[in-house]
Amino acid sequence: MTLPGHDRIIDTMIGFPMHDKHEAYGFIQRQAKDAQTKHEFSFPVEYMFKDVPDEAPETVDSVALTIAAMDANGVARGMIGVGGDDSLRALRDCPDRFIASLDVDPNQGMEAVRAIGRAHEEFGIRAVTMFPAGCMPQVPINDKKMYPIYAKCCELGIPVFVCAGVPGPRLPMAPQRVELIDEVMFDFPELVLVTRHGCEPWTALMVKLMVKWPNLYYSTSAFAPKYYPRDIVDYANTRGADKIIYAGYFPMGLTLERIMSELPGVGFKDSVLPKFLYENAERVLGLT
Repeated sequence: MTLPGHDRIIDTMIGFPMHDKHEAYGFIQRQAKDAQTKHEFSFPVEYMFKDVPDEAPETVDSVALTIAAMDANGVARGMIGVGGDDSLRALRDCPDRFIASLDVDPNQGMEAVRAIGRAHEEFGIRAVTMFPAGCMPQVPINDKKMYPIYAKCCELGIPVFVCAGVPGPRLPMAPQRVELIDEVMFDFPELVLVTRHGCEPWTALMVKLMVKWPNLYYSTSAFAPKYYPRDIVDYANTRGADKIIYAGYFPMGLTLERIMSELPGVGFKDSVLPKFLYENAERVLGLT
């Protein structure tokens, strides 16, 4: 089955094959306490995933590998983080294929706010991303350290993508409890907030919050399509067609081939798929 909008798909979470996973995930291993995460796992959530993409040899062009995977699976554009040689080269050489975002740590205070401004001027970032449970120390979604970040995103008119729900890495979940989002949306009615990584086990609550708050969205990052939460699929097929955004997890834990082969079995209505695969992302990221 060819997905509608094939060759127009926007992946709001994609990256480049890593040469050294221990270096890439060191920020998680340093704060974890269990022996497997600290010493055995090359990927902090490999206990949850099968067939995780391998590291790329140093001699391999990681950007070319990602573009080839995108081409083979109808992905027109992918959102990547600003930082690292591969990302900078991709944004410079292939601006029609990649959308810039910036990951920030709210513990950095005003330096994080200034970094957002610089990245917006230099790279035209379309979003800011944050991992509350992965910060060290952790920063809850509604923490006062988050508020300058939210305010800056409102000022620039760009969304913030925030991990919510029980984190995959073996880190405390409290900073990502979904109910914390309610306070943020109340205090920042202009803010466009998109959740990442599932919101489980509070997906029913997340649906309630999306119904309540017009600028709140959900992206499907880090989930193989056959595991998309039923609450989310049902919401997309009814009143939430404009609220659910496709995000993959390549090369961290999933291949694009697996994602695209499983998507037809999810049960999205034909009228929902174009919105899910690219239209909602175009609107939220200001690409239209």
